[in-house]
Amino acid sequence: MSSASEAYDEAVTEALPARQRMLSRVSQSFTPIILLIIVLIFFAFEGTKFLSLRNLNEIAIDSSQLVVLTVGTTFVIITAGIDLSIGSVLILSSVVAAKVMIALSGTPEQIAAFEFPNQHIGIPVGLAAGVVTGLICGVINGLLTTRLQMPSFIVTLGMLGIALGLGQLLSGGTSVPNVPPAVQVDVGLKELVAVDIAGQHLRITPPIVIAYGIALIAAIVLNRTRFGRYTYAIGSNAAASRRAGIDVDLHLVKVFGLSGLLAGVAGAMDLMRFGTASVGSHQADNLAAISASVIGGTSLFGGIGTIGGAVVGAFIPTVLRNGLVIASVPPFWQNVAIGAVLILAVYLDQRRRKAEERM
Repeated sequence: MSSASEAYDEAVTEALPARQRMLSRVSQSFTPIILLIIVLIFFAFEGTKFLSLRNLNEIAIDSSQLVVLTVGTTFVIITAGIDLSIGSVLILSSVVAAKVMIALSGTPEQIAAFEFPNQHIGIPVGLAAGVVTGLICGVINGLLTTRLQMPSFIVTLGMLGIALGLGQLLSGGTSVPNVPPAVQVDVGLKELVAVDIAGQHLRITPPIVIAYGIALIAAIVLNRTRFGRYTYAIGSNAAASRRAGIDVDLHLVKVFGLSGLLAGVAGAMDLMRFGTASVGSHQADNLAAISASVIGGTSLFGGIGTIGGAVVGAFIPTVLRNGLVIASVPPFWQNVAIGAVLILAVYLDQRRRKAEERM
């Protein structure tokens, strides 16, 4: 039995071109340089106001949700797919989590009086409901993509509208009120570790632990497990993967389910951090996550990508926005600058990759 399994894995490994495996390992090396250049530019103009321990701590917290979304997106893109729905799934998951949390935390009269006697039940069940909502949306994306043989672009574009519409229907198109404050005070903003260094208060909160814990686990899964090998193999050559014995359709359902699950986690994190579910934000998070993944070295053609590179890529838009806010740049110009840097980063990365392929 073990010899058959080893032969099976060897066949899968052979389905993954050696050059693509090499590019997968080195493709993220360019991304830290881009990030370092951005940091040095802001440091030159804003000094320690930008490059302070406290501000770096805030950047780590602010990037947590995008990191989670980018991890899920990276798995999908490595399989040569795309998931455009994660921003809307995040919104729907957050709204469902808030609604369930409110319903289980007390009677309507108690909630109206801003009393939450059962919040010890409502909060964990609500957060779990949000995560499950994301998983369901992801599995539906995978099933529609594989069973109906439809492009993932079209399927997830449809889910984008469906999830956003459901979120708006459930919330009435506004932020969900009367969420138990404890979900933010005692969970999202809870200081797991807090230290004061040189007069600056640094803290590690649950979103940081969740985000980078997920990234660490995802890196191990992608690089050290059969699931990761199958993901690379399918993105490199789906037909060869089928000949090697991989159930490609089942694996794609799992990958899209993972992406939806992590979007649900990000939705729960959003509720934890801000204490409300808003349908007016996060609609562009899908593009931010895709951009971060690609900047981090993930190929839109599949078969190439790393979690480490994707995480560093997720820091680029976060650092840009943070630095531009400190520099008092108007919001509209912030979007212009972020978009321009993302395009430039992807262009330079593609040029670098083409040069490597000619070597």
